[in-house]
Amino acid sequence: MTSSASTPPTPPPTPPTLLVLDADPLPRLGRLTGRVRVEHADEATLAERLPHADVLLVWDFTSRAVRQAWPGGGPRPRWVHTASAGVDHLMCPELAESDTVVTNARGVFDEPIAEYVAALVLAMAKDLPRTLELQRERTWRHRESQRVAGTRACVVGSGPIGRAIAGTLEALGVVPALVGRAPRPGVHGPDDLDRLLSRADWVIAAAPLTEQTRGMFDARRFGVMQPSARFVNVGRGQLVVEEALAEALTKHWIAGAALDVFEHEPLTPDSPLWQAPGLIVSPHMSGDTIGWRDELAAQFVELFEHWEAGRPLPNVVDKKRGYVPGH
Repeated sequence: MTSSASTPPTPPPTPPTLLVLDADPLPRLGRLTGRVRVEHADEATLAERLPHADVLLVWDFTSRAVRQAWPGGGPRPRWVHTASAGVDHLMCPELAESDTVVTNARGVFDEPIAEYVAALVLAMAKDLPRTLELQRERTWRHRESQRVAGTRACVVGSGPIGRAIAGTLEALGVVPALVGRAPRPGVHGPDDLDRLLSRADWVIAAAPLTEQTRGMFDARRFGVMQPSARFVNVGRGQLVVEEALAEALTKHWIAGAALDVFEHEPLTPDSPLWQAPGLIVSPHMSGDTIGWRDELAAQFVELFEHWEAGRPLPNVVDKKRGYVPGH
């Protein structure tokens, strides 16, 4: 009997290469086991490994290594995902002008940051920092505090984080006004900003860092605010001219402030901001609730499965604007 030659099995397609810009702890990507070849890089090795990657996961979102490594020679990943809301740490002209798709962690931090802002508003209204100081001094000093309900907030940044902040403050009885890149229903444009600042009890910065927003809170803007106003920045540190804020607090142009992001992080021990009167300093933690890294990893896996199946990716950043456009 003549045997027919069997057709050899088709070899499986080569798994794509995922390059992770590492940070400790590493992301949990168990669902991708066998579907992707994972390689790791740090700031020193990123440039040499970029040409061999199909996808880059910027897990270390405090690093600026991508900006430095991307302009080099050779192929570049077809998709870059950053485990952060902001993309200014990785965006450079060469990446912005390329065909590479950039996505961010839009949606993970909205509610945690909104809760954090609400906590800061309540803490400042109820003078909790001073209460804790007096407790440490074992001093009994009765004071009056401010009602939050009925006050006004100007929230600068109309993306998901800004909208979540406005909604949470509204639940406390605060009357919020959102300011975005352009006016639309429910959102004021930049031309209304100074007018809204002049009436606001709370000014919340939650905007992305762009050429239009860099340094937008300067001496003039702090001068526009009411002497009773408080300022909170949970956006990007470079939105604020920090020397101008320190001066505004020292000269009582505004009543207080809270910063969770800074121009240079970590804040050095000799920074004058530590001693600025009425300023609450927190170490870039407003969105970092228990389990947040696992949420970021799970989000990336979900996006990878979209990419793997050829489906449109959510959270695509407009690389010219520097953020995910609203709908």
